[in-house]
Amino acid sequence: MPKLKTKSSVKKRFKITATGKVLAGPGFKRHQLTAKAQKMKRQGRGSQVLTDQDARTVKQWAPYGL
Repeated sequence: MPKLKTKSSVKKRFKITATGKVLAGPGFKRHQLTAKAQKMKRQGRGSQVLTDQDARTVKQWAPYGL
């Protein structure tokens, strides 16, 4: 069997923890920040754990981990 390729965008955007959870940076933080509430910008800091359904999809895109 040939090796499977990892999607390049997944390598840049996600991290898989030792327990198997998938971390992702928050969205809506790049431009037009003056139109967004301060609370939304503040809560968007750091990284977030993806839901189980989304994590399953990301893991399919990264067959050998990250």
